[in-house]
Amino acid sequence: MSTSDSARDLEDIAIRDTRVSDAIDEPMRAMILDILAEEALTASDVHERLADRGVDRTENTVRHHINELRDAGLVDVVRFEEGRGGTTKYYGANTTVLSYSLPESADLAVEEMVDAVQPQIERALGTLTDEYDDEIDEITAEMQPCEHCRTQKYETYVLLTVLRRAFVRAHQDGESATKEP
Repeated sequence: MSTSDSARDLEDIAIRDTRVSDAIDEPMRAMILDILAEEALTASDVHERLADRGVDRTENTVRHHINELRDAGLVDVVRFEEGRGGTTKYYGANTTVLSYSLPESADLAVEEMVDAVQPQIERALGTLTDEYDDEIDEITAEMQPCEHCRTQKYETYVLLTVLRRAFVRAHQDGESATKEP
């Protein structure tokens, strides 16, 4: 690495959770997650919604993909209904996958927003590292498969996971508050 490269400031962190990325490598699974984020549905209902989007697969194939998403922890069975001849499972997404790129024209506005929230984020990170340092160390120790992996950014990943999940909760709480009468 040249001297000029080491002086470069980081602008962003891309996260690749292997559990998530492996599960959604198949484009239809991302569509299924999108469908199940709206409401809990049966595999048959998901099959119909995919057909409405022009995806022509058998219901068994759709059921297989839902099971793969469930096994990856991205989809839950949210309820069972007993009916004639058996039990019907309803699935719901517990994770949203965002796969977008911001337009270059957004850079100035995004930087302004970053400047506005950076002090609060710095305080949040300070709270996490001051109050939860031992817990973070325990988690990162479990993430290291070998001695040579100590250079990985495990702590950064743990902190981003906490912040992402806190963001999701805050965002959902904010949406719920605006929907209440």
